[in-house]
Amino acid sequence: MKKPPLRILTAVPICDGHDSAINTVNLELIHAGVEVIYLGYHRSARDMVRAAIQEDVRAIGISSYNGGHVEFFVEVVELLKKQGASDIGVFGGGGGTISLNDAKQMTRKGVDKIFFAGTPLQEIVEFVLGYATRRPTSQTAGRTSDSSLRRGAAGGVSDRALSRMLSDLQVPPRTGHSRPRTIGITGPGGAGKTTLIDELVRRYLKAHPTSRVAILSHDPSILGKGALLGDRATMIASQDDRVFMRSLATHGTAGGVAAETKRSLEILKAIPFDLLIVETVGIGQESVPFVRGSVDLSVLVMTPGYGARLQLQKIVMLEVADVIVVNKGDVAGAKTAVNEIGDRLRTLHREQQIVATVAKAHLDPGVDRLLELVMQCEGSGGRP
Repeated sequence: MKKPPLRILTAVPICDGHDSAINTVNLELIHAGVEVIYLGYHRSARDMVRAAIQEDVRAIGISSYNGGHVEFFVEVVELLKKQGASDIGVFGGGGGTISLNDAKQMTRKGVDKIFFAGTPLQEIVEFVLGYATRRPTSQTAGRTSDSSLRRGAAGGVSDRALSRMLSDLQVPPRTGHSRPRTIGITGPGGAGKTTLIDELVRRYLKAHPTSRVAILSHDPSILGKGALLGDRATMIASQDDRVFMRSLATHGTAGGVAAETKRSLEILKAIPFDLLIVETVGIGQESVPFVRGSVDLSVLVMTPGYGARLQLQKIVMLEVADVIVVNKGDVAGAKTAVNEIGDRLRTLHREQQIVATVAKAHLDPGVDRLLELVMQCEGSGGRP
């Protein structure tokens, strides 16, 4: 069996917008074969720990340039312990802001390593790669048989236990109440899929204060190397305790999803979530990522910049999508795009919906309409 790639979460603390250093380190790790889940900057310790547990990473790398690093790093370590995730390591750096005495305090309190200004990138990479042997693997770090990990909001299954089910691709017994609405969202890169999903989640959580949401997100891998799984970096509303998010790398699999997507969907459908959203990587004209029965509603997100009208004849997802979203409706040509796509859909003689959105806008009515269409579909609970 092929050894799974090393997964690392990286982030920048709250009130800190310095991301050039962490982005440089991210790229070096990716080229070394690491799957890097990047949470972005201005993130709380709670955000980091939640994401690290859901993504089942081996360690959290923190880049801190604004001070307060001793307290912040130690808070991350303590939160991991409280969540039963002390096997997740913590390392980081901060240029010239972290002194030698600071680093000694941090390592005494559980931080694995602090890197100082001038450290060669290769030294950082070699240290991170060592987590594959220094830390317990997913097979030995207290798997889902540990009943203490099963207590949680998702029908008695904690985020820690669910994340390990996804890593092990172990489908749990289905509950009789698990019928989540399953929405597949796809489209070309840069169409605004992630922002649109975050806005949908924000509205859904507000309208359903006891419901839970799961997001299965995909990003491409660098051929023969690692991957930057960066959708969390643009998620704001989805950093909520009622949202479970898992990022997958495609590892060269065509079609916009990963080889383990089918099994991952089975696992998430067996847990009593209320809404399940699957986001693909940016797709091309020929891609049809959602097989029959895997989702209850398929959404194709486009922008007005698809080119000449003739291009609409070549996009296969226009033939099969239930809803077509024309996002970035505030740019030139948006109304023309809606009309042209509408004309194309009428030739298909199917009951498809077209929605114009500006996902980045506050309280956009188009996103409200999309949520209405999502709520109109019924969760089948079927396995893909």
